[in-house]
Amino acid sequence: MKKLNDGKFYGSGIGYGGDIKLSLDIKDGKISKIDFLEHNETPVISDPAFDNVPSKIIEKNSILVPNVSGCSVSSRGIREAVKNALVEAGGDIETLENEILQSENLEKIAVGKNILKEKEEFDVVIVGAGGAGLAASISAAKKGASVVVLEKTAAVGGNTLVSMGGVNIPGNAAQRLKKLNDSHEIYFNDALTGGDGENNQELLKILSENALPTYEWLKEEVGVKFKEGELIHFGGHSVPRAAVFKGKYAVELITKLKKKALSLGVDIRTGVKAEKFIVKDSRVEGITASIGGSKVNFMGSKGVIMTTGGFSGNIEMRKKYNPELDERYKTTNQSGITGDGHVMCEEVQAGFVHMDYIQTFPISNPRTGALSHVGGSRFDGAILINKQGKRFVEELERRDVVSNGILSQEGGVAYLLWGQEIEKVANRTQSCKTEVAALKRENLFCQGDLKECGDFMGIDTEAIVETLERYNGFVASGKDEEFSRRGDLLPIQEGPYYIQAVAPAVHHTMGGVTVDDKNHVMDIEKRPIPGLFAAGEIVGGIHGTNRLGGNAITDILVFGKRAGENIMND
Repeated sequence: MKKLNDGKFYGSGIGYGGDIKLSLDIKDGKISKIDFLEHNETPVISDPAFDNVPSKIIEKNSILVPNVSGCSVSSRGIREAVKNALVEAGGDIETLENEILQSENLEKIAVGKNILKEKEEFDVVIVGAGGAGLAASISAAKKGASVVVLEKTAAVGGNTLVSMGGVNIPGNAAQRLKKLNDSHEIYFNDALTGGDGENNQELLKILSENALPTYEWLKEEVGVKFKEGELIHFGGHSVPRAAVFKGKYAVELITKLKKKALSLGVDIRTGVKAEKFIVKDSRVEGITASIGGSKVNFMGSKGVIMTTGGFSGNIEMRKKYNPELDERYKTTNQSGITGDGHVMCEEVQAGFVHMDYIQTFPISNPRTGALSHVGGSRFDGAILINKQGKRFVEELERRDVVSNGILSQEGGVAYLLWGQEIEKVANRTQSCKTEVAALKRENLFCQGDLKECGDFMGIDTEAIVETLERYNGFVASGKDEEFSRRGDLLPIQEGPYYIQAVAPAVHHTMGGVTVDDKNHVMDIEKRPIPGLFAAGEIVGGIHGTNRLGGNAITDILVFGKRAGENIMND
């Protein structure tokens, strides 16, 4: 590296959540200290990047350091910010740009606990550290088990962490505060209708009846906090029933689940990739896993719980079951959600169901596939229009219906439109500032008057005005005569207005392994596989053809908790 000037220098890079700003201290021509001044990266997910990339840069006095597995975007943002500070310190920009490129070819940092033994023994081995895995670890540990949770990425949380942050609970505190009539029977019927009646009704009944007790368990035993009086009305539900976690996304949930698990002595290992089951006399007794170049056998005297999630990120597996969902489709999922658990379960002759039922999330970034949180304005009252400025679907319909509606429009893209009446409900542009900034950089979001926004998106302003006059008339009469929109109808009359370009991305796989009412994984002959349990998105059948929004979090918590209890009662 070119001789650097001593002093303090500043740089900025773009991470997953927007700008990462830092200061860099140079002493005796070398990098001595890195301080972060501002960033909006998602807690828990990005922590391994901030823990490892800066220390590697200081150690090597170079930005030629690898990404952290599962935190590549944050890692790149940190390196870019350091590069820009180094340029200010007199570094050669051409050399630094070359190091930025070279760093992408380095083997990623797998952050995990150093494992020195070839075999480690526990009562319960859990594969996957998302919501289901952490819930299972807590309930098993509460029954006295020694538990290890194996996670292949650098951070816990999985898809749970970046969900919309709402969990469907009939009878929750916010519903009671608002005096909304709901019950587990109504919830059951909504989910059954949403799944076209193809749901495993035994499992759906367990989900419905245990939702409220699990919610109380979260609050009382795990310490999870919810936003008082706030509800999300996800599509397909007859009433608003999604209680909302405090803070950003589901960070509150994952943080508290992890804290509780650790307090009970649960051993959480990140950067550890499960590869195959250890089977003896037809019983699953453990997992062979890899960390770096080492192989380790994790033995579970009571068995193994698979909580590895779905396969939305595995394009070949998607195409195998639904050829239409090919490379053209991006995914909202975290990078580690690639069906590894499905492959492992196939090898022990597990039974599978509904593998061709794959859901897209309608309100996603058309370029990256990222699930849009500011697009949650749809639940608050925003409408969807097409390139011709017309509505084409009921905005609170099932996700598959809305997604198919968008895909049938010109360019496979739609536009979410709202004004100040709706913005005031949840202030989404303010709570999602970093996402809005990123969308603006990609020319996917506009704020202003109708003509300004229409021109920006290439939509005729007169058509938008005509659509809004018609819709606001429905709002005034209290009934949407065009699409029978459910929920509260709010006018769209007060500017500034917002228009956001949206498109579907692969989001959830309803299919997976078959399980019984105790979460035992069943084989192809419908017999329990001894020692093997599963919970969460790896399990098929619960949601039928289509999962209703907010039900995945209910699912992972109810069945994760039950799996941990049942493996100890087996």
